[in-house]
Order: sequence, then C-alpha cells, then structure tokens
Amino acid sequence: MDIHESIKNFSKQLEYQPEIINVDKLGKFERFIFVGMGGSALAPDLLRVSNPELDILIHRDYGLPDLPDKVLRGSLIVLNSYSGNTEEVLDAFKLALSKNLSMAVVSIGGKLLEFARQNTIPYVEMPDWNLEPRMALGLNLRALLKVLGKDEALESISKINIPDCEKEGEKLAEKLRGFVPVIYSSRKNGSIAYAWKVKINETAKKPSFSNVFPELNHNEMAGFSAKGGPALGGQVSKLLSQNFHFVFLKDETDNPRIVKRMEVTAKLFKDHKLNSETIELRGDNVFAKIFSSLQLADWVSYYIAKEYGVDPADTSAIEEFKKQL
Repeated sequence: MDIHESIKNFSKQLEYQPEIINVDKLGKFERFIFVGMGGSALAPDLLRVSNPELDILIHRDYGLPDLPDKVLRGSLIVLNSYSGNTEEVLDAFKLALSKNLSMAVVSIGGKLLEFARQNTIPYVEMPDWNLEPRMALGLNLRALLKVLGKDEALESISKINIPDCEKEGEKLAEKLRGFVPVIYSSRKNGSIAYAWKVKINETAKKPSFSNVFPELNHNEMAGFSAKGGPALGGQVSKLLSQNFHFVFLKDETDNPRIVKRMEVTAKLFKDHKLNSETIELRGDNVFAKIFSSLQLADWVSYYIAKEYGVDPADTSAIEEFKKQL
C-alpha cells in the first residue's frame, strides 16, 4: 500500500480485532517491559500517553534492561517488532527465553513469530497490509492493548472519528519547507511529539527533533535565544536558529503552568524572529487526540516529501546500513 493510500485508509486500522494465540499462558502483570526499535517503539511509547497509570519501561537496545532478576521475573516482556526480524528484538527474545521470563510477542511474521510458535509463547499476529511500521500505529496499539487486557480501550478506539486534515497538513508542509522542524509538547504528550519527529525523519527524509516542557526551558531554549548582537557567538546563534521552525503541540488538558510556558516560549521565539506554529490537540478523548495529531503528522510528512521530490516510502538509507552491519 502506498503512503498516500495508507494515510487515507488509516481509520480501518482502528477496526482491527486482535487475537492472542496461547492466551492461556499469558498471566496477569502490573509491570511491562516493551522491547522495540524504530517505528515498533512508537506504539508502546504512546501507551504512556493513553494509559499513564501503567508501569511501563521501553527498551530500545540489544538484550534486556539492566534490572535485578527479581524485577524482570515480575514483569511481562513484550517483544514488539512489526517485521518480526528486528535484530535487537530477536536478541532480547533469546535472552528472555534463557532466563525463563514471561513473554508476549506482537508482529506480522518473521523469525520472531516463528520463535513464539516454537516455544508456545503468547503472541498476536497482526495483519500484513504492506505498511511501513510507523504507518501501522493503529494496528500495533490495538494489538498491544489486547496483550495488556485493555478491552475497554479497544472499544473506545473503534468509535473514534478522525477528521480529514489533508489540506491542513499540506499547508503546514509548505511552511516547514526549507526549515528543520522542532516539535515541542508537554512531557505527558512527549511521545506524540517524538512520533511527529520520526514520521518527518522517515517519510520526508528530513532532519527533525523533539523536546518537552518544562525541561526544554532549562537548557534547549538558550540555544535559540541570541538576538545577534556584536559578539560573534550571538551572530552565529542567530544565523543557525533561523534554520528551524518550531511546532508547539498544545493540549487543553495540559497543566496550566505548562500552557503558560508554551505561550511565553512562543512569544520569545517570535520576538527573536524565529518561525513557530501552535497546533491544538483535538479530540474528545486521549486516543482521538493521539490519532488525529499523528494523522496530521503523516500528511505533513507526506507533503514535505512531495515538495522535495523524494519517495515517502523509501527506506534505502536504513536498509543499506543494515547490510553493512
């Protein structure tokens, strides 16, 4: 499925009904360790936004987190790899198996699903719709919620109506042309801001970065604050800062002090002649806000790619890197 079609048809992902195989071997847990890389780490990260009460650790590396065996034994290790062939996730599976830890697997296939079947590990086999991992967040989040036993959330997601924001995405892409996007949000929505960054990186083949309030006010903003006085450092900082375009993701449920920080930061950047945009997270529940915002991010990324004349589905740089490993 091409990128344009996958964005247009995203709502179909929210109707997916995942099934757990070997469900009788899936126990009850209060702590979850998700192992995933790249696009397969985005959905676990978004669980922090939708279910902040969950005890979640996300491991983006080989092996398992450096935790006491007692903690690992009391956790469900969720191996999440869209392709099922991610090197780091397969390594984690083997280590968890050697330690006889509780596991669940989520994938469309590959070696990971093979290993799960061979060892009677609980797993969810997502449908293969020929999507890039970052474009399959609806499928992946629903599969993960099923593993966590969050059936009420699954029902809630299936009723979401995502508005058509293609034109809005196209307009924002035009504004971001020629600039490096920097996506800012509250800490609680940091996973959404990071997903924006990833989508722009992979779809538009463009540098992009993200950060969260209030931490960025204590360090990062200083790098963009120089007005360009007589000192060489100020002139250089001003020159470099003009290459960035800041996108603030504002949520009406954010702490009022965070909202104030966003507003003050945006004003200061404007005073320094820096480009910025404030986008409201829209929706009547947390899942609607997540998916509406990421739908906009997909359109922005797609139209930046079109403007630059690059293939939004091309991942040759990552594949070439993997070959050289």
